[in-house]
Amino acid sequence: MRWQDMRQSENVEVRGSGGGFPLGGIPLGGGALLVVVVVSLLFGINPLEILGLMSGGGGNPAVQQSAPQTTEDVRNYPGYPFVSRILGDTEDFWSKTFSANGGRYVPPRLVLYHNSTQSACGTAQAAVGPFYCPGDHEVYLDTAFFDELARRFGAPGQFAQAYVIAHEIGHHVQNLSGTMSKFDAQAQRADPRERNALSVRLELQADCYAGVWAASARQRGLIDTSDVDGGLRAAAAVGDDMITKGRVPPDAFTHGTAAQRTHWFKVGLDSGDMRQCSTFAQLTP
Repeated sequence: MRWQDMRQSENVEVRGSGGGFPLGGIPLGGGALLVVVVVSLLFGINPLEILGLMSGGGGNPAVQQSAPQTTEDVRNYPGYPFVSRILGDTEDFWSKTFSANGGRYVPPRLVLYHNSTQSACGTAQAAVGPFYCPGDHEVYLDTAFFDELARRFGAPGQFAQAYVIAHEIGHHVQNLSGTMSKFDAQAQRADPRERNALSVRLELQADCYAGVWAASARQRGLIDTSDVDGGLRAAAAVGDDMITKGRVPPDAFTHGTAAQRTHWFKVGLDSGDMRQCSTFAQLTP
């Protein structure tokens, strides 16, 4: 993957320092991600709320957060060069795509953090995994998740990491295009099962948007077949059926199965057209 040839974004912020996954005095290792996901799926609860309760904060625990680092410090931060260039390339691609359709793309900020930090959507914890917060238009990423992706979920490689970032940027695209507000309005009227089904469609569309970006990167010679295979492995690895391993019923899934996630990533990759990411229009996505 020729990520060094991508433009570097300035919209990256680094918060916090240190290793491990401390949470309210309770160490959270790799298994905590599985526990939090399974419990949230079973009970239909936002995993951020579960983590807040575990830390004794009633859903919004106080977090000690260091001030953002200086630009010089950020550029010396491990992982910054890769993350900032992947982000920069998504900015360039989506800016051109929105402009071609008469719109304007406003880039999000990507927050790299260790352990925990605050977002407009609640407290971000490493055990939650990467997520996009529509409240502040920011992507939150604890880079330890990349190690989890390779070691626990069997999806190593740089493009697997790029897929994770591109997926979260896909949610930002949904937010800018109005899809997320429509989802919120429908989800508020839906019962838990219907709400989960809508969430699956939202996530699968973000996978498709990640594939659309990847199609552009492939056309420009920045990725090759082996990179694409890494993205497909990553999409499959974070399928609800793979993460929960049969511990929850399919109607409780919120992100889609491994087969669904790889399918929609390929739809975007093969078409290179965001209009083909019609997950909400399909009878069965």
